[in-house]
Amino acid sequence: MGLGSSIEWTETTWNPVTGCTKVSPGCQHCYAERMARRLKAMGQRNYRNGFEVTLQPHMLEAPLHWKRPQLIFVNSMSDLFQEDVPEDFVQRVFDVMRRAHWHRYQILTKRADRLVELDARLRWEPNIWMGVSVESDDYTSRIDRLRRTNATVKFLSLEPLLGPLRRLNLRGIDWVIVGGESGLGARPMDPEWVLEIRDQCRAASVPFFFKQWGGVQRCRTGRQLEGQVYDEMPCVQPVTR
Repeated sequence: MGLGSSIEWTETTWNPVTGCTKVSPGCQHCYAERMARRLKAMGQRNYRNGFEVTLQPHMLEAPLHWKRPQLIFVNSMSDLFQEDVPEDFVQRVFDVMRRAHWHRYQILTKRADRLVELDARLRWEPNIWMGVSVESDDYTSRIDRLRRTNATVKFLSLEPLLGPLRRLNLRGIDWVIVGGESGLGARPMDPEWVLEIRDQCRAASVPFFFKQWGGVQRCRTGRQLEGQVYDEMPCVQPVTR
C-alpha cells in the first residue's frame, strides 16, 4: 500500500528524492518546504536534511511492493529534474516505473529545460505521465518544452495560479489542473482567470480539473467553480502488460 495523499488529483505519493530549490515566483510559499521542516522537527529520517535536495535510494523500489494499481504522484516533496539529481538516479526512477507497470505515475517539474535535455535518453512508457507547473504568463515556455518530449500523457499544473493565462496553447496537452495558493501568505486568485482557462480547455477538448480556491483556510473556500466540481481526468487505456 502506498502513502495516501490528500492531493485531489492523485491517490498516493512516492518520494525517491526530497528537497528542492526555488526557481520562480510560484515557489515562494512552497507547501513542501513547510512540510519538510515540520517532518525534520518530528525526527522523520527522510527529512534529516530538511528541505535540502536529498536522494532517498531506499525508497526507490517502494512501488514494486504496492500490489493494488494506484495513481502515484512522483516526488511530491521535490522535483525529479532539478540539476542536483544525477541523471543516473533519474534513470533508476524510470526503471522502477517501468517494472511496477501496473501503476500510473504523475511527474511534475518546473525544470522544463532539463526535462528536454534528458528526454531522448529516457524510456517513456504509457503509464508515465509528464507535467509542468506554470504559475503565470511569464512561464508558458515550459509548456512548449513539455510538448517536445516523448511522454505519452502530457499535463499542466497551473498552480498556484498567479495571473491570467488568456492564450494557452493546448496543442498536444492531455490534461489541465488549476489551483489557487494555500496557507499563510497565500496570494489571491481571480475567478476570471480560472473561468478563462476552463473555457479554453472546453474549446480544445482538454480535461479540466479544478483543485482548489486556496487561501489561508482552503477547506473553507472549497473547490467548486460556478457551483460545480471539476474532476475531469485524461482518457487513457488501462495499464496492461
